[in-house]
Amino acid sequence: MTIKKFQELIYTHYKKYGRALPWRTDCDPYRIFISEVMLQQTQVARGLVKFPEFISIFPSCESLARASTTEVLRAWQGLGYNRRALYLKRAAEIIVRDHSGVIPRDIESLRQLPGIGPNTAASIAVFAYNSPQIFIETNIRTVFLHHFFRDQKNISDKQLMPLIKRMCDRKNPREWYWALMDYGTLLKKEQVNPSRRSQHYTKQSRFEGSVRQLRGQIIKLLIEHTTLTIEKITCLIPTKSVQEIKLVMEQLHAENFVGKKKQRFFLVA
Repeated sequence: MTIKKFQELIYTHYKKYGRALPWRTDCDPYRIFISEVMLQQTQVARGLVKFPEFISIFPSCESLARASTTEVLRAWQGLGYNRRALYLKRAAEIIVRDHSGVIPRDIESLRQLPGIGPNTAASIAVFAYNSPQIFIETNIRTVFLHHFFRDQKNISDKQLMPLIKRMCDRKNPREWYWALMDYGTLLKKEQVNPSRRSQHYTKQSRFEGSVRQLRGQIIKLLIEHTTLTIEKITCLIPTKSVQEIKLVMEQLHAENFVGKKKQRFFLVA
């Protein structure tokens, strides 16, 4: 398929079915920065609820940098993977300190921020500044597997990236990637997810009863109660043993999520 025909296919779908999302209607770099981190491991439907809430509480890098960890985690509740909220706050502090509160344009500066990998750095540059960067995420992967690797399995992203680079609309990369991602969303709904043929595909582990769920429960309790002992946490989460809760508290303490003083745990400010 030629570049022109492929781009026509993607844009034709986008003109008919493109999604009007709040981080698209206003491409302010800060809003893009928040949305890209938020959507790393969050469904768009959930992001549509939480994004405006988060932005209303922290409308700028300065307000996010000034906030306490507890305030940020409280606003993040319901999104999961609380480490992302911690990264966001730390990144905002760096942006205010080193970049005068302005989201960096260059990839290297973006990659220096906590929690920002190469694909997220590139996506922020694309959507915030319409910079023609090359990146891959699940919906983009779906599109290229569907059209160029139909009968193949165990395809690596390294095989996809040259095609993604070749097909990119460098004059308007922002809209091009929006169109690709929306088309990938459609493909997943209409057929067996092509991403299952990717070398990088992993089925998400069960959330109910997981360590991830327990971490979230403990953080939520610390937001509500400020300080708690292991014994009190065990009483508040009776489905888990003391040993399970101790193990998670040790993890959270080692990761600097929580502090400890005289057997009482608290969120690190």
